[in-house]
Amino acid sequence: MAENKYGSVTKKGELHYEEPARLLFFGLPWTFRKFLVYDNDLVIRAGFFNLKEDDCYMYRITDVRLNRSLMQRIFGLSTITLYTSDSSDHTIDMKNIRRGVEIKDFIVENAERCRMMRRTVNMQNIGYEMGDDLQGD
Repeated sequence: MAENKYGSVTKKGELHYEEPARLLFFGLPWTFRKFLVYDNDLVIRAGFFNLKEDDCYMYRITDVRLNRSLMQRIFGLSTITLYTSDSSDHTIDMKNIRRGVEIKDFIVENAERCRMMRRTVNMQNIGYEMGDDLQGD
């Protein structure tokens, strides 16, 4: 089984983003909190002396929101809020991170891919009837 410095590559997939949470003032990475975005997992690692690690499978992410306050826009930061079906965390806030739009888009696409692979697609489509054309052809 292949491994990297953060654990198993085969279970989590490839590491795409390693983004520290930052202080709002000048965007300095001084919070001892890091977000690791893999193909199949989102890992939140926090702490200095005592390290706490929390995982959320991509297929459990149901919705994503990007917020950018005026101060965040000045310093090039974003907050991504993830809504999940995870029993321990229903919302995950990735506060004051750089490359917010890029990371949000990756999470949205990868969460959908993981749901399709696991066949755990749970969508509400109110008003859809068999025979409706979703493609608009």
